[in-house]
Amino acid sequence: MHDSIEYSTLASAKHSLASRRLAGATLCAGALLLGSSAALAWDGLVEKRVFEMDEYTTVSGETIAPVRIGWEAYGTLNEAKDNVILITHFFSGSSHAAGRYAEDDAAPGYWDAIIGPGKPLDTDEYYIISSDTLVNLNAHDPNVTTTGPASINPDTDEPWGLDFPLVTIRDFVEVQKALLESQGIEQLHAVMGPSMGALQAYEWASAYPERVERLIPVIGGGQSDPWLLATLSAWAAPIRIDANWNDGDYYDGEAPLDGLREALKLVTLNANHWQWANETFDRSWADEDADPTRDIHARYAIEQTLDDIAAARAEIADANHLLYLVKANQAFVTGHGDSLEAGLADIDAPTLILYSENDLVFAPEGVRDTAEMIGANGSSVELVTLDGNRGHLDGVVGIDQAGDRIRAFLAE
Repeated sequence: MHDSIEYSTLASAKHSLASRRLAGATLCAGALLLGSSAALAWDGLVEKRVFEMDEYTTVSGETIAPVRIGWEAYGTLNEAKDNVILITHFFSGSSHAAGRYAEDDAAPGYWDAIIGPGKPLDTDEYYIISSDTLVNLNAHDPNVTTTGPASINPDTDEPWGLDFPLVTIRDFVEVQKALLESQGIEQLHAVMGPSMGALQAYEWASAYPERVERLIPVIGGGQSDPWLLATLSAWAAPIRIDANWNDGDYYDGEAPLDGLREALKLVTLNANHWQWANETFDRSWADEDADPTRDIHARYAIEQTLDDIAAARAEIADANHLLYLVKANQAFVTGHGDSLEAGLADIDAPTLILYSENDLVFAPEGVRDTAEMIGANGSSVELVTLDGNRGHLDGVVGIDQAGDRIRAFLAE
């Protein structure tokens, strides 16, 4: 490893069975019309807003018109507009990184543990902004605004379906850049995100090194390696073999919910770790009167739990959007080129990479190689391991264990 790379380990955080299951559900869980330039001092309640573009041209040259994406912010944008931290979300997530939309919401945003007054991402000091991506998975969630295959194509007055252009992680970044510029923001104190959010963070720092002052990728590497390509393909497969998918043309009929549920079950399972499964569940039956060894329809408790989580997630998700997200993630190489080394060499920002040695989605070796390639160009890189029994998900549910290091890094 390059000498500029530092390593450190943090103690693991403990989570109750209820919080583990909730976090699993949460994971498996784009002329500009200007939004407000700043949020009021954050009191824990979040206002969801919408950013619109008359049209957007993808990096491959295709036009999407119009584009609408949701966003939310915590804290206040200062006069110099230089206290901005951009949060980029994971594959099945949304812009809801912290706070609640209403006081009676069952749970706050996914990184609420580190975002807020006095927390590592201190809303008394920073203006923290997050947006829904293009082709967001949760296209039918009333708190999500996104543009994708389920959106209406103005040329046909029908959903785009597979006529929607393929988009990339760079396209996510370009729409975020337009959102920021609509508020007069040209500089980022930091960009930070988990999993697919890490990919967006790498891309930000590589594409716009003059704008990104600090980089914090969490549970993600610099490219989608062959293991991840295959994992993503497995997530897509149940949708493709659901007869109701109909080659993406299902908006006037039955949605491919069976395939979508199975896909989301795989997402949940892969994002966790066998340690979590074995410590959270035993070999109990889902129904104490139905023995899985004697009834082919009977199930074990872990099977039923994963099915229940997937069913709840599928109610607000869209099958085509999942397939488009798979393609965007599969195509990812930092710098949106053919050379990972060249893309990572463009990163100038001091970098703090948080990752799990038990990650079953992004191979830990690939994350370490990413750090080495960034450091090879002379940039400062630190690797911090996240402990826990969740594997990939420790970057979401266990992020608070890195709170002190994140706080210090943002102040450096």
